[in-house]
Amino acid sequence: MSLPETVEAIAIDRTGDIDVLEKKKVPFPARAPGDIVIQVAYGGVNFIDSYYRKGLYPIKSFPQILGMEASGTVVSLPTDPAVLADEEYQKRGFQVGSRVALNALGVHAEFASAPWSKVFPVPAGVSLLTAAAATLQGLTALTFAEEAYRIKAGDTVFIHTVAGGFGLLLAQLAKHAGATVIGTTSTEEKAAVARAHGADHVILYTKENVVERTLALTGGEGVHVIYDGVGKDTFLDNFKIARRKGTIVSVGNASGPVEPIAPLKLVEKNLALLRPTMLNYIYTPEEARYYGDKLFGYIANGVLKINIYKQYSFTTDGAREAHRDLTTKGGSTVGKLVYTIGGEP
Repeated sequence: MSLPETVEAIAIDRTGDIDVLEKKKVPFPARAPGDIVIQVAYGGVNFIDSYYRKGLYPIKSFPQILGMEASGTVVSLPTDPAVLADEEYQKRGFQVGSRVALNALGVHAEFASAPWSKVFPVPAGVSLLTAAAATLQGLTALTFAEEAYRIKAGDTVFIHTVAGGFGLLLAQLAKHAGATVIGTTSTEEKAAVARAHGADHVILYTKENVVERTLALTGGEGVHVIYDGVGKDTFLDNFKIARRKGTIVSVGNASGPVEPIAPLKLVEKNLALLRPTMLNYIYTPEEARYYGDKLFGYIANGVLKINIYKQYSFTTDGAREAHRDLTTKGGSTVGKLVYTIGGEP
């Protein structure tokens, strides 16, 4: 198919609050010889989108298309002969018309162009809607459960905001590994969803003392690993609920970035502290294929259930509503937020 010179996209001309979000016409995404071009069906909405919108993460130039996660169909393959001959590329079996998911900046648009190693084949048993809801958070949960800290049978795993998209995935992976899962959320309704996805104990941070309850649940010892996507508001309490030789995995900055701490803070319990990014766990094509195949295999086999909270329109109002819903503290969202951009073909 012939590709247009411009595309409709959710983009910003400056950083700021929700009102900087617009659906607007922008130039067709720049395409490198190793890129695959995708006609986008759905776009997953994530906290990292708000980080770029606010200016927490750097943007090279404007307008900037937002979005790190999408699904759709391949409309154009790489033109670089070296890529086409690459064994890892060939293992993916990409063809025009292939159903795929992608993890790259700037994909909330009618078309997206991304390096082939950031594009993941979607198996027949998984819908494009599910793929868009699962890719970024699924790869993050899977890599963080295997490499940031390898969750194993007998562990006690603590997950802040367990009823969010990432939290629900991580809870299921932890239960699949044989761990006990403790999580926090804001309402009984969210707690019920978290329990249905594997959480053994859910603490309502709006009503309960999180530190006291966690220590009571663990006989005063604390937990083996903490996954904290909240950031500033919860970070220091992590040191109180971690057990000796425990691990704190700082996942995100929903309440703001964490203040610097002295390394000596870790000495109190011989703690390990990480602030990883999923992209460094899928850096090589081999790593990306391993985790992509494992993620969609888990979804197809029912190990992971993907909970979609709401689909939003591909409009300015839809984008602003999605960001507002996602970033409102103690809001009603349970699971994943998704834009319907082109829909299933």
